[in-house]
Amino acid sequence: MNGHESWFDNDINYSRKGTGVFHPNLGHLEKEDKECNPISLDSVLPDVLQEKILASLPIACVVKACCVCKKWNGMVHSKKFVLDDADVLSHNPWYFMFTGSDEPVGFAYDSILQKWYGFEFPLIIKDTWIATPSCGLVSFMDEESSSELHVCNPITRDYKKLEAPLDPIFSVYSALAFSVDRESNDYTLAVVRSRQPSDDFQQWEASIHVYYSQTMIWVPPVVGNLEGWRAGNVSVICDGIVYFLVYSTRVGDIRTSHGMLSYNLNNPPSSGELMDTFISAPCALTCGRLMNLNNELVMVGGVGRQDRPGIIRGIRVWVLKGRDWEEVSRMPPRFFQGFGELDEVFAGSGAGDLIYIQSYGATVLAVFNIKSNQWTWSQKCPMSKRSALQLFSGFCFEPRLGVSP
Repeated sequence: MNGHESWFDNDINYSRKGTGVFHPNLGHLEKEDKECNPISLDSVLPDVLQEKILASLPIACVVKACCVCKKWNGMVHSKKFVLDDADVLSHNPWYFMFTGSDEPVGFAYDSILQKWYGFEFPLIIKDTWIATPSCGLVSFMDEESSSELHVCNPITRDYKKLEAPLDPIFSVYSALAFSVDRESNDYTLAVVRSRQPSDDFQQWEASIHVYYSQTMIWVPPVVGNLEGWRAGNVSVICDGIVYFLVYSTRVGDIRTSHGMLSYNLNNPPSSGELMDTFISAPCALTCGRLMNLNNELVMVGGVGRQDRPGIIRGIRVWVLKGRDWEEVSRMPPRFFQGFGELDEVFAGSGAGDLIYIQSYGATVLAVFNIKSNQWTWSQKCPMSKRSALQLFSGFCFEPRLGVSP
């Protein structure tokens, strides 16, 4: 199959919302069981061991295993497996790559088996949308108007559309942050909007809108003034704090052109105090990407040249320690050669111990393991270009069974 497998090889019904990948055609399987099954696995292994074996498999193998027989399908669907044994599953994040067409299709990369699967999302996503993953769920928002918000589980194909926060004020820039509690599966979603309230380009305003799934309401937004700065489209929630990158509106030293602000969800500041949380960028930053890896705030960014703003000379990884950025790694030159020198040339997304970095013009991923400090290349995605100027986009997600929007 051209070096990849299809996620839909098992004749599964995808015709309705939330059917998931766990509905194989069991009629054919039952017929095979009657024709030949001289040795029953039940006589060799008790059910509890069979469940443990299934739970120790990579999730792609679990999905295929549920198509082997009716009993295994029942085990995978059982509440006990989903709530208890599914936590044993390795949750190395997958990476979904797509072209931004009006079809929800693309390819998902399994870092454990090092394979690409033909993959389809339950809803159409576009390259102009912001995608933010957390603990098995992915939230989506259209960046242009921030009027469409969705939360979905890519594996089970369950999804929910959320009502956008009521805000009559037009925003120029929007960012989306998302966090799921691994124990309760409740989630928090934050939308950061930035606008210019007057003709003075130095004066910007940021509003933060927070939604809690437990109460299913948007709390009243907090509004802060950002003199000399504006918020962009990069944000993340880490350990109960919303972080978002800000960009200088002043012409000057490139080393001070980027920064970061934070908003504590448990102890929110009063209106106008957002600038008190300002954290400087670690260098002349371009193309910054924020992510939550094991409750640590990590940033991947291009390092800009001092003499030519917008031209990057390398890609680095930092971890926030207090109010300072600690450099973790620098992308080796042989990897960086595949990314080019222009600003905003790559997408970055991560979870667990892995960070995926994708050049918008290529179908291969640079994978960084922050725990082992190792850089590797993924297998090349089988997606083909339809034109020389076609770009690719993508994001990672953690494959989980026992979480739903």
